[in-house]
Amino acid sequence: MSYSIYICGVGGQGIIKTSVIIGEAAMNQGLDVVMSEIHGMSQRGGSVSTELKIGDFNSSIIPDTTADMLLSFEPIETIRGLHKVNKDSMIVYNTHPIIPSSSNDPYPSVDSITSALKENFSNVLPIDATDLALDAGNILSLNMVLLGAVTADDKFPLSKESVIDAMKNNLHPKFHELNLKAIENGYTSIKG
Repeated sequence: MSYSIYICGVGGQGIIKTSVIIGEAAMNQGLDVVMSEIHGMSQRGGSVSTELKIGDFNSSIIPDTTADMLLSFEPIETIRGLHKVNKDSMIVYNTHPIIPSSSNDPYPSVDSITSALKENFSNVLPIDATDLALDAGNILSLNMVLLGAVTADDKFPLSKESVIDAMKNNLHPKFHELNLKAIENGYTSIKG
């Protein structure tokens, strides 16, 4: 079994914590996992990415065009991560933009981003994870909404239950109920 996930977004969205939870869930299911992270400008809202491989791998780096999944927390970061995927990769991304305050450039239409992705890739799942996180009770549960959404993909190698167990092991108990709702919101947004 081998599965690789490229996770990207901007600082403060919980990308690294999401990767840790996925990694722990994989280990709890008896699977090997390796991970790397890049978070140079993360504290200033800059790009953050992690590369995670589940299975028998010697390196955590995902070669271009080989990721099984791109999990993106922001539309422009989705575009930045496309070098890691191929036409058959699963692309799950949050449709809510984070517009940099330091830029005067117009932000592209999210509808145009979605259309371009669907024209060029077979498995595109846009999700308004921001809205679903707010519905769960807090915008900070955005990462758990997206994590719930990926567990709904039949090809994703981890069960929703193992992801929930890893979440509970990595987050303070007072946040469990909120994050359980967020995971369920993400899951049902895909499964219906």
